[in-house]
Amino acid sequence: MNIPSRIAVANTPTPIQKLDKLSQLLNKNIYIKRDDFTGNEWSGNKIRKLEYAMHEAIQQGASVIITCGGLQSNHARATTAVANHLGLKTHLVLRGNKQDHPQGNLLLNEIMGAQISYLEPERFNTEYLSFMEKLQSEYKQKDITAYIIPMGASNGIGTFGYYNCFQEIKMQEEALSIQFDTLVTAVGSGGTYGGLFLGNLLDHSAKKIIGFNISSTPDYFKSEISKIVRESLSIMNYEAPFSEDEIHIIGDYEGIGYALAQPSELEFIKRIAVLEGLILDPVYTGKAFRGLYTELQKGTFEDSQNILFIHTGGLTGLYSFNTQFNF
Repeated sequence: MNIPSRIAVANTPTPIQKLDKLSQLLNKNIYIKRDDFTGNEWSGNKIRKLEYAMHEAIQQGASVIITCGGLQSNHARATTAVANHLGLKTHLVLRGNKQDHPQGNLLLNEIMGAQISYLEPERFNTEYLSFMEKLQSEYKQKDITAYIIPMGASNGIGTFGYYNCFQEIKMQEEALSIQFDTLVTAVGSGGTYGGLFLGNLLDHSAKKIIGFNISSTPDYFKSEISKIVRESLSIMNYEAPFSEDEIHIIGDYEGIGYALAQPSELEFIKRIAVLEGLILDPVYTGKAFRGLYTELQKGTFEDSQNILFIHTGGLTGLYSFNTQFNF
């Protein structure tokens, strides 16, 4: 198998911790993989995917990285930080309007000097890809090579970040003398789930890979993840048949939409923070962990005993929700 090369910039391996109080409360062994510890400016799951995408960008001679996301995109912030670290420039295409007093990830992007193009939400939803391609063409006219990274770095090359994470988990299982039967993650663009699924597939493991979509629908993500995994297999020049039915996404926890939080979701984040000293974010991990908690109470994971939840970070975006919490 041909595994692509990467630029190692993340602080890995990230630790695995047991959530003792929740384990006792829910009568399961619940662990968390702290991928929110991958760094500071580049913390979270995006950095693992960027290690592969940035390597490809540099191999292609790029000096500018073009990518996209919401105003509080963790991916956009991580891309900017890593690009600066590697001596590259970043051009972000963000969904929304410029803010006079930016917070969270947007503030960090401004501090780090990213060039930012803002698109109204309706325009962004339909034009973000063509807009990035137009920017790439404009850079080419200036004899500048620009490399496009899709939303969340969720494509065939980026998803190797979580194929690599799956291998890391296997080594940690050996060190901890434990076998995780179930891996759980939020699904926002599909690359994190795709990498875990790919690792599980090629390892011929019997682990259950469970995702909780935080936007769109389970069917949408099953299709997207299937495309990503097949693209990765093509890069590897390797055949490993699988069915979309093997991709398990649990819906009904996306709430009122992407990057939008309901009072009940914020209260859950506070509850877990008090119980375990663990901070989740309202966009990804808060919704996914609430889904896991609720499904455990319903008996959905009856056959699971050792469950590992992937904390994908996003804590800098939490600060933009400061007025929505009820204290």
